[in-house]
Amino acid sequence: MSRLEELEKRIDAREARIGVIGLGYVGLPLAVEFARAGFPVTGFDLDLKKIETLRAGGSYLEDVPAAEVARPVAEGRLEATADFARLAACDVINVCVPTPLTKTRDPDVSHLTRALDEIRRRIRSGQLVILGSTTYPGTSHELFVPMLEQTGLKVGVDFALAFAPERIDPGNRSFRLRQVPKVVGGETPLCGVLAAKTFESVFDRVVTVSSTQAAEMVKLLENTFRAINIGLVNEVALMCDRLGLDVWEVIDAASTKPYGFMRFLPGPGLGGHCIPIDPSYLAWKMKSLNFQARFIELAVEINAQMPRHVVDRIGDLLNQDRLAVNGARIVILGVAYKPDVADVRESPAIEVIRLLAEKGADVAYCDHHVPQLEVEGAVYKASDLSDALLESADLVVIVTAHSDVDYRRVAEKTERIFDTRNATAGISDPRARIRRL
Repeated sequence: MSRLEELEKRIDAREARIGVIGLGYVGLPLAVEFARAGFPVTGFDLDLKKIETLRAGGSYLEDVPAAEVARPVAEGRLEATADFARLAACDVINVCVPTPLTKTRDPDVSHLTRALDEIRRRIRSGQLVILGSTTYPGTSHELFVPMLEQTGLKVGVDFALAFAPERIDPGNRSFRLRQVPKVVGGETPLCGVLAAKTFESVFDRVVTVSSTQAAEMVKLLENTFRAINIGLVNEVALMCDRLGLDVWEVIDAASTKPYGFMRFLPGPGLGGHCIPIDPSYLAWKMKSLNFQARFIELAVEINAQMPRHVVDRIGDLLNQDRLAVNGARIVILGVAYKPDVADVRESPAIEVIRLLAEKGADVAYCDHHVPQLEVEGAVYKASDLSDALLESADLVVIVTAHSDVDYRRVAEKTERIFDTRNATAGISDPRARIRRL
């Protein structure tokens, strides 16, 4: 019996030790689910504060309650470490590290290559390596396979390699991790089988595709689809602004069509680790093949200009009352990239605040999910959403519409509101002059 056949039996018996590199928004929920399924799990991270929190049975993510961590930790099924030498003891290694863009919007695979180097130094026969971080098509085949085969081991014979894109949606209460089908693509058919068996224990459905490249493309298609459609509706919002139309009314009416229309909403820009970034990974890859991804590039351009459009609208609203942005007291409501989460990665609020500060505005923000925010080296601390703060504001800008904010109260206490999320829909205008994107 080969070592990979032995691994298959260990996976079926839930005796295989699962390793997870990167214990952030993707890695920690995955590690917890594997532990709850009965596997022994070792999580790896360079952040010692995260390691200490997990060892104490705590959690630093809103989507992962401390109780879900404490139990498997107490039972010895979940452990966290910064000692990457312990990768050698893992039978399955999941790579869940960040894949950001550089300042020139090229893929930054430095986190991937560091994780890959740690694996390469310890890889042994009978291990399965699964890449979950979003990246360009070909990463598994062109980067992982050559580096791991430098050890003399052969993929599909001595070790297995697969790609299984993460589909985490922070703050989503409707779809838990195991309810979202898991897409898997193996470097060889056996690699795909082993990865599918691994995930069948924690996901209700596993969808196997023909290759790692196909699985990589699946994730990019999902988020490119969203980015392009958001870009379209953002451009419609700009059109409606020029035409003097209410874009929210137009979208609501169009959404009544029972077929052929999918509802997307405009906003102050794109945020999060996926939608603003993933399309650029695909466009970058296609450039190397002398192919211009024109839809992607146009959507990126439109979405990137939305924070500046918001700031321009703020200036127009203040100008109507002979006020300038310079010196105006502007309160930003919500700085997370989406409602009811603490994640500020790529949040459009950061660019809005930067542009306002550049114009001399006195900016404060309220977001109980985010106690502190750094913008261009300046550190802002969250303010309480008090009556005094609202009454002192020249303008309140709703950038992220957290569900627990009383927007009716905001309208009653504020002189002017610019609402980029339609959070004030249906609220009468007793005092505030409410303008929407």
